[in-house]
Amino acid sequence: MAKRKIRLTVVSTLHYVRLVYRSILFLILLYSYIRFRIDKGSPLTAGLDRRPVILVVIWAVFVLEMILRFFPSRYESPGCQKQFARNYIKSGSTDVDIPDNHATILVALIWIVFNGIFGALHMLGVLDDGVMLLLCSFYSVCDMICILFFCPFQSWFLKNKCCSACRIYNWDYAMMFTPLFFVRRSYTWSLLVLSVALMLRWEITFYRHPERFSEKTNVYLHCKNCTEKLCTHKKQLKTLWQHIEEYTAKKIAWLRRL
Repeated sequence: MAKRKIRLTVVSTLHYVRLVYRSILFLILLYSYIRFRIDKGSPLTAGLDRRPVILVVIWAVFVLEMILRFFPSRYESPGCQKQFARNYIKSGSTDVDIPDNHATILVALIWIVFNGIFGALHMLGVLDDGVMLLLCSFYSVCDMICILFFCPFQSWFLKNKCCSACRIYNWDYAMMFTPLFFVRRSYTWSLLVLSVALMLRWEITFYRHPERFSEKTNVYLHCKNCTEKLCTHKKQLKTLWQHIEEYTAKKIAWLRRL
């Protein structure tokens, strides 16, 4: 009997949409940075300042994304929606168990040190504001790759089962915009402040209502209630990759016999 092919859910499809437009944005910024540096010798920020429409569009897109995160939505991942009271479905248990909570401090320290290196290079004049903007754009693409394909924080540090149970899901924008701390522009600091506010709201909710973040106490986090089904999608991708590896190995073996 043939296996039923599982389609992408609406939430997962929106993740792919974000991956596409964030990737396009990164490529545009990278092209602009290289062009301005080679042709005119001016920094990327100067070129963007002369084209405020580009800045307004980029700024508005990310501001809108973050503002929507402050409110419940069925088009967002359960990973960030578990903080809301309406998504708390009591399991009957009072045993709040969040095994990845202690690893959050380690993740925060690693991220601060890692970006502190870029910040130090920026203050020394080795990196300009344009590089820091590119770094943020690159992080935005990596954010979607973590959700859709592979997350080093999940695999190496937090060890959570999936994004729905992720302890630091709403840290993503604050992590994404960390390099903007070193870029003294109103539009950069406004993005950073909003992202930090989003993270603080998440942390305050966690410490006031930890039961919402535990699978043992919140049925909303059970697999049967997931609106993403990314685990199934990732398994399909893993199976496809294994088939590609097997096919490649057979071809190499065949070529060696010639």
